[in-house]
Amino acid sequence: MALKGNLRDFNATQLLNLIHLARKTGTLTVESRNGTAQLCFKDGKLIYAALDRQDGRLADVLIRAGKLRPEQLKAFEAAQIQDDKVLGLKLIEAGYVTQQDILASLRAQMLDVVYRLFAWNEGAFRFEPHLQPVQNRIPVPLDLENLIMEGARRLREIERLKEELPDLDIPVRLTSRPEAIRKVQLSAEEWRVISQINGRHTIEQIMRRLNMDEIQIRRIIYGLLQAGLIELGAPPPAAPPAGVPARGGGVSRSVVEKLINYFRGL
Repeated sequence: MALKGNLRDFNATQLLNLIHLARKTGTLTVESRNGTAQLCFKDGKLIYAALDRQDGRLADVLIRAGKLRPEQLKAFEAAQIQDDKVLGLKLIEAGYVTQQDILASLRAQMLDVVYRLFAWNEGAFRFEPHLQPVQNRIPVPLDLENLIMEGARRLREIERLKEELPDLDIPVRLTSRPEAIRKVQLSAEEWRVISQINGRHTIEQIMRRLNMDEIQIRRIIYGLLQAGLIELGAPPPAAPPAGVPARGGGVSRSVVEKLINYFRGL
């Protein structure tokens, strides 16, 4: 039987830790406004991860990683090959990629999905024991220890960034000193953000336009603010209270105990 819950009560780091400690096999699906993440495990190790925006197909992963060009796929009608293991062998035989290119690209794809998931503070999840990943994909086992430690670090970082930028629904504008931007060496991601800043778009709108997660946009906006390259606009007027009781900040003990007992009993 599947276990269901919400990241408001039990975050992604805690879920991964339970799966790791209980050495479980199955699939964790998380649905939120950020999208749908699917993570598959075998004996407590992560073997597959994908978002709905990037479904984990080998050809797409290699192209995003810069290891393969779209025209190379057309050389032997790779789009007709549904099995990633078969496609991988053909790409290696053609000399387009190496086995290391494939494994490294798939690992990077999986890490990107997990790191995005760490920034989600809400979303319905369900864990289905023994359910295996999509057929015809290449599983790449990853130990969860380092991922869990990185998740905890990112949670601490996002809490700090939330103190600096408590509201994302606020417009940003470029500084009145345009020469300052020309003097600073910016990353490609920072330039992408700056290209969306027009004094009207809010931080959250920019985040969604650029398909970034919350920690990415907060980190970049905070850095640009500290460098004096952008300024915050006036926040929107506060909405009148709707009379809905505020949600408690603590995690229900019964929720935690239910999850722990569930994974122990599988």
